[in-house]
Amino acid sequence: MKNGSGKNNEENVLRKGELEIQNVEKTFRIPGCAPCVALKDCSLTVERGKLTVLVGPSGCGKSTLANIIAGYDTPGSGKVLLDGKEIKGSSSDCIMIFQETALWPWMTILKNVTFGPSLLGGSKKQQAVSKAMSLLETVGLEEFADKYPAQLSGGMQRRAEVCRALVMEPKVLILDEPFRGLDVMTRALMQEYLLKLYQQTGLTMFFITSEIDEALFLADRVLVMTQLPGTIKTVVEVDLPRPREFHVTTSEQYRLIKSQVMESLYEEGAKIFTHLQGIGGNVPDTCQSTDAP
Repeated sequence: MKNGSGKNNEENVLRKGELEIQNVEKTFRIPGCAPCVALKDCSLTVERGKLTVLVGPSGCGKSTLANIIAGYDTPGSGKVLLDGKEIKGSSSDCIMIFQETALWPWMTILKNVTFGPSLLGGSKKQQAVSKAMSLLETVGLEEFADKYPAQLSGGMQRRAEVCRALVMEPKVLILDEPFRGLDVMTRALMQEYLLKLYQQTGLTMFFITSEIDEALFLADRVLVMTQLPGTIKTVVEVDLPRPREFHVTTSEQYRLIKSQVMESLYEEGAKIFTHLQGIGGNVPDTCQSTDAP
C-alpha cells in the first residue's frame, strides 16, 4: 500500500487510534445457572500505532474483551476509551476480524471488500472500489477480485477479510485469532502479510491469540491474561527489531522474552489442573512431574 505525501500523510497519522480499557468487568447471567464472571478489573492500553497482542489460556475472556472493545457488547462496569472518548457501540473506528470467516458467500471478493463503503453510497462507494483494488493488489488477490469466497483457499479468504477491514480506514484494527485453523505454512505466510501491512500503514492493531510464538513474532507488546475472571497479569515489551523476519525467532533475545511469557502463561494454565484435582481426584500421571524416580 502506497502512502501519499503532505496532507494525506497527516490524515493517516490522525487515523491511528489509542485505546484505554479501564477497570472493565463483565458477568454473564443465565437463568438457572450461577453467574459467570468473564472479566474483572481488566485494564490495559493499546498505544497509538503499535501492534499489541493479547495472549491467554482458552476460555479466559479474550474474545469477550474484543467484543466489548469493538462495541458489540457492553461492560458491566468500567470504560473503554478511544482517543479519550468512551465507546458506546460499534463503529467504523474499531473494525474487528473474527476467528471464523465472515465473507458473504454470494458476493464476489471485490463486493465483499467494498460492502461497508457501498452502504454509504455516492463518492465513498466509488473511492472504495479503487482503494479495494489497491488493497487486493497489496495482498496478491487482484486477480481474484471477481471470484467467490468458495473459490479461494482459507489463507486467501483471510487476506480478503483484512482488506475489507482496511478499506473502512479504521483507527484500530482488532483481530481475534484470525489465523486459527490454518495450516502451519499458511499461518506463517499470513503473519508475514500482516506485518507488511502494519509496516506500510502504521495502523493501531490489537491482536488476540493463544499461540506464544505468533504473539512474539508480531507484537510490540504482549499482554498475558489470567484464567477466569480474566484480567491482565503481565505486560511484556517485545524488544525485537523491525521489519521482523522469521530468523529473529532463533535469537537469544527472542528466547529470553519467550521464557518470560511462557512462565506467566504456564502459571495460569496450571490453575486448570489444580481445579480439576480438587473436583475430580488426582491429576493424571502424564501431567505430573517426572523428576522423581
